[in-house]
Amino acid sequence: MSGNLDLILFGMVAVFLILRLRSILGRRTGFERPEQPSAISAGNGPVITGSAVKVPEPTVRKLPDPASPTGQVLAAIRNAEPQFDPMRFLTGAEAAFRRIVPAFAAGDRTALAPLLTEETFNAFVTAINAREAAGETQVSEIKDILESTIEQAVVRPGPDFSKLADITVRFVSHQTNMVKDKLGNLVTGSEGITELVDIWGFERVIGSHEPTWRLASAQSA
Repeated sequence: MSGNLDLILFGMVAVFLILRLRSILGRRTGFERPEQPSAISAGNGPVITGSAVKVPEPTVRKLPDPASPTGQVLAAIRNAEPQFDPMRFLTGAEAAFRRIVPAFAAGDRTALAPLLTEETFNAFVTAINAREAAGETQVSEIKDILESTIEQAVVRPGPDFSKLADITVRFVSHQTNMVKDKLGNLVTGSEGITELVDIWGFERVIGSHEPTWRLASAQSA
Protein backbone atom coordinates (compact mmCIF):
# COMPACT_ATOMS: atom_id res chain seq x y z
CA MET A 1 0.00 0.00 0.00
CA SER A 2 2.84 2.33 0.91
CA GLY A 3 4.42 1.70 -2.52
CA ASN A 4 1.21 2.60 -4.33
CA LEU A 5 0.88 5.77 -2.25
CA ASP A 6 4.42 6.78 -3.18
CA LEU A 7 3.67 6.28 -6.88
CA ILE A 8 0.53 8.42 -6.62
CA LEU A 9 2.46 11.19 -4.85
CA PHE A 10 5.27 11.10 -7.44
CA GLY A 11 2.68 11.25 -10.23
CA MET A 12 0.97 14.28 -8.69
CA VAL A 13 4.30 16.05 -8.30
CA ALA A 14 5.20 15.32 -11.94
CA VAL A 15 1.83 16.66 -13.19
CA PHE A 16 2.29 19.79 -11.06
CA LEU A 17 5.75 20.41 -12.46
CA ILE A 18 4.56 19.96 -16.06
CA LEU A 19 1.68 22.38 -15.57
CA ARG A 20 3.99 24.86 -13.83
CA LEU A 21 6.51 24.79 -16.67
CA ARG A 22 3.81 25.22 -19.30
CA SER A 23 2.45 28.27 -17.48
CA ILE A 24 5.93 29.84 -17.37
CA LEU A 25 7.16 28.97 -20.86
CA GLY A 26 3.85 29.20 -22.65
CA ARG A 27 2.58 27.13 -25.55
CA ARG A 28 2.61 27.65 -29.31
CA THR A 29 -0.61 28.73 -30.93
CA GLY A 30 -1.82 28.61 -34.48
CA PHE A 31 -1.03 32.35 -34.86
CA GLU A 32 2.52 32.14 -33.62
CA ARG A 33 5.29 32.79 -36.13
CA PRO A 34 7.17 29.53 -36.85
CA GLU A 35 10.81 29.32 -35.89
CA GLN A 36 13.18 30.69 -38.53
CA PRO A 37 16.37 28.83 -39.39
CA SER A 38 19.51 30.38 -37.98
CA ALA A 39 21.65 32.45 -40.34
CA ILE A 40 24.69 30.55 -39.09
CA SER A 41 24.49 26.88 -39.97
CA ALA A 42 26.84 23.96 -39.86
CA GLY A 43 25.25 22.57 -43.02
CA ASN A 44 26.07 23.27 -46.63
CA GLY A 45 23.25 25.76 -47.26
CA PRO A 46 23.96 29.39 -48.15
CA VAL A 47 24.39 31.95 -45.39
CA ILE A 48 22.73 35.29 -46.10
CA THR A 49 24.35 38.29 -44.52
CA GLY A 50 23.39 41.96 -44.68
CA SER A 51 24.60 45.38 -43.67
CA ALA A 52 22.88 48.43 -42.25
CA VAL A 53 22.03 51.14 -44.77
CA LYS A 54 21.92 54.75 -43.60
CA VAL A 55 18.56 56.36 -44.27
CA PRO A 56 18.98 59.92 -45.59
CA GLU A 57 17.83 62.55 -43.14
CA PRO A 58 14.68 64.38 -44.25
CA THR A 59 15.27 67.93 -45.48
CA VAL A 60 13.81 70.71 -43.34
CA ARG A 61 12.37 73.40 -45.62
CA LYS A 62 11.74 76.85 -44.19
CA LEU A 63 9.72 79.69 -45.70
CA PRO A 64 9.69 83.29 -44.48
CA ASP A 65 6.80 84.79 -42.57
CA PRO A 66 4.20 85.90 -45.16
CA ALA A 67 4.04 89.29 -43.41
CA SER A 68 7.80 89.83 -43.65
CA PRO A 69 9.35 91.86 -46.51
CA THR A 70 10.64 88.65 -48.10
CA GLY A 71 7.25 86.99 -47.70
CA GLN A 72 5.55 89.94 -49.37
CA VAL A 73 7.95 89.77 -52.33
CA LEU A 74 7.18 86.07 -52.75
CA ALA A 75 3.47 86.94 -52.72
CA ALA A 76 4.08 89.58 -55.40
CA ILE A 77 5.87 86.99 -57.57
CA ARG A 78 2.94 84.64 -57.13
CA ASN A 79 0.49 87.37 -58.09
CA ALA A 80 2.45 87.88 -61.31
CA GLU A 81 2.79 84.13 -61.90
CA PRO A 82 -0.01 82.12 -60.22
CA GLN A 83 1.85 78.87 -60.84
CA PHE A 84 4.75 80.00 -58.62
CA ASP A 85 4.83 78.19 -55.28
CA PRO A 86 7.62 78.92 -52.72
CA MET A 87 7.73 75.37 -51.38
CA ARG A 88 7.89 73.89 -54.87
CA PHE A 89 10.61 76.43 -55.68
CA LEU A 90 12.65 75.15 -52.70
CA THR A 91 12.29 71.58 -53.94
CA GLY A 92 13.55 72.65 -57.36
CA ALA A 93 16.42 74.62 -55.79
CA GLU A 94 17.50 71.50 -53.89
CA ALA A 95 17.45 69.49 -57.11
CA ALA A 96 19.62 72.14 -58.79
CA PHE A 97 22.00 72.09 -55.82
CA ARG A 98 22.37 68.31 -56.12
CA ARG A 99 23.16 68.65 -59.85
CA ILE A 100 25.44 71.68 -59.81
CA VAL A 101 27.77 70.66 -56.97
CA PRO A 102 28.97 67.36 -58.55
CA ALA A 103 28.92 68.86 -62.07
CA PHE A 104 31.30 71.63 -61.00
CA ALA A 105 33.54 69.08 -59.26
CA ALA A 106 33.65 66.95 -62.41
CA GLY A 107 34.20 69.98 -64.67
CA ASP A 108 31.04 69.14 -66.62
CA ARG A 109 30.49 72.39 -68.50
CA THR A 110 27.64 70.94 -70.57
CA ALA A 111 25.62 70.09 -67.46
CA LEU A 112 26.33 73.48 -65.87
CA ALA A 113 25.44 75.71 -68.83
CA PRO A 114 21.60 75.54 -68.63
CA LEU A 115 21.57 75.88 -64.83
CA LEU A 116 23.70 79.00 -64.41
CA THR A 117 23.45 82.60 -65.55
CA GLU A 118 26.02 83.59 -68.15
CA GLU A 119 28.14 85.52 -65.66
CA THR A 120 28.13 82.73 -63.10
CA PHE A 121 28.84 80.11 -65.76
CA ASN A 122 31.90 82.07 -66.91
CA ALA A 123 33.14 82.29 -63.32
CA PHE A 124 32.68 78.54 -62.83
CA VAL A 125 34.48 77.76 -66.10
CA THR A 126 37.40 80.00 -65.08
CA ALA A 127 37.72 78.06 -61.81
CA ILE A 128 37.48 74.72 -63.63
CA ASN A 129 40.13 75.76 -66.14
CA ALA A 130 42.50 76.83 -63.37
CA ARG A 131 41.97 73.54 -61.54
CA GLU A 132 42.61 71.51 -64.68
CA ALA A 133 45.72 73.54 -65.55
CA ALA A 134 47.12 72.77 -62.10
CA GLY A 135 46.42 69.07 -62.58
CA GLU A 136 44.04 69.04 -59.66
CA THR A 137 40.86 67.02 -59.31
CA GLN A 138 37.87 67.75 -57.12
CA VAL A 139 35.55 65.27 -55.49
CA SER A 140 32.22 66.52 -54.12
CA GLU A 141 29.40 64.27 -53.00
CA ILE A 142 26.25 65.43 -51.27
CA LYS A 143 25.18 62.96 -48.59
CA ASP A 144 22.19 64.86 -47.18
CA ILE A 145 20.59 68.25 -47.51
CA LEU A 146 19.64 68.92 -43.91
CA GLU A 147 17.96 72.27 -44.40
CA SER A 148 16.95 74.68 -47.13
CA THR A 149 15.65 78.14 -46.30
CA ILE A 150 14.44 81.06 -48.39
CA GLU A 151 16.32 83.94 -46.77
CA GLN A 152 15.65 86.81 -49.15
CA ALA A 153 13.64 87.70 -52.24
CA VAL A 154 13.70 90.86 -54.33
CA VAL A 155 12.24 91.99 -57.65
CA ARG A 156 14.38 94.36 -59.71
CA PRO A 157 14.40 95.74 -63.26
CA GLY A 158 15.55 93.24 -65.89
CA PRO A 159 16.51 93.48 -69.55
CA ASP A 160 14.09 95.06 -72.03
CA PHE A 161 11.79 96.52 -69.36
CA SER A 162 11.25 93.10 -67.78
CA LYS A 163 11.23 92.32 -64.07
CA LEU A 164 13.84 90.00 -62.60
CA ALA A 165 13.12 87.96 -59.46
CA ASP A 166 16.04 87.08 -57.18
CA ILE A 167 15.59 84.48 -54.44
CA THR A 168 18.38 83.64 -51.99
CA VAL A 169 18.45 80.13 -50.48
CA ARG A 170 20.53 78.92 -47.57
CA PHE A 171 21.53 75.24 -47.81
CA VAL A 172 22.88 73.21 -44.91
CA SER A 173 24.26 69.91 -46.14
CA HIS A 174 26.49 66.97 -45.33
CA GLN A 175 29.14 66.61 -48.02
CA THR A 176 32.38 64.91 -48.86
CA ASN A 177 34.37 67.69 -50.49
CA MET A 178 38.08 67.68 -51.34
CA VAL A 179 40.65 68.70 -53.95
CA LYS A 180 43.67 66.53 -54.76
CA ASP A 181 46.80 67.33 -56.75
CA LYS A 182 48.11 65.34 -59.72
CA LEU A 183 49.83 62.91 -57.34
CA GLY A 184 46.64 62.26 -55.40
CA ASN A 185 47.70 64.28 -52.37
CA LEU A 186 45.00 66.17 -50.51
CA VAL A 187 45.17 69.92 -51.21
CA THR A 188 42.00 71.19 -49.55
CA GLY A 189 38.93 69.68 -47.95
CA SER A 190 38.56 66.38 -46.18
CA GLU A 191 37.79 62.76 -47.00
CA GLY A 192 35.33 62.72 -44.13
CA ILE A 193 31.76 64.00 -44.16
CA THR A 194 31.54 67.71 -43.34
CA GLU A 195 28.57 69.94 -42.60
CA LEU A 196 28.62 72.89 -45.00
CA VAL A 197 26.51 76.02 -45.30
CA ASP A 198 26.04 77.54 -48.76
CA ILE A 199 24.20 80.71 -49.76
CA TRP A 200 22.94 80.52 -53.34
CA GLY A 201 21.03 83.12 -55.30
CA PHE A 202 18.63 82.10 -58.07
CA GLU A 203 17.11 84.45 -60.62
CA ARG A 204 14.49 84.34 -63.34
CA VAL A 205 12.65 86.83 -65.55
CA ILE A 206 9.07 87.09 -64.32
CA GLY A 207 6.62 86.08 -67.03
CA SER A 208 9.30 84.35 -69.09
CA HIS A 209 8.45 81.17 -70.97
CA GLU A 210 11.74 79.75 -69.66
CA PRO A 211 10.82 78.00 -66.38
CA THR A 212 14.36 77.46 -65.07
CA TRP A 213 15.60 79.48 -62.12
CA ARG A 214 19.31 79.93 -62.85
CA LEU A 215 22.06 80.13 -60.29
CA ALA A 216 23.29 83.74 -60.19
CA SER A 217 25.56 83.65 -57.14
CA ALA A 218 27.12 81.10 -54.82
CA GLN A 219 29.15 81.48 -51.66
CA SER A 220 29.98 79.56 -48.51
CA ALA A 221 28.77 80.95 -45.21
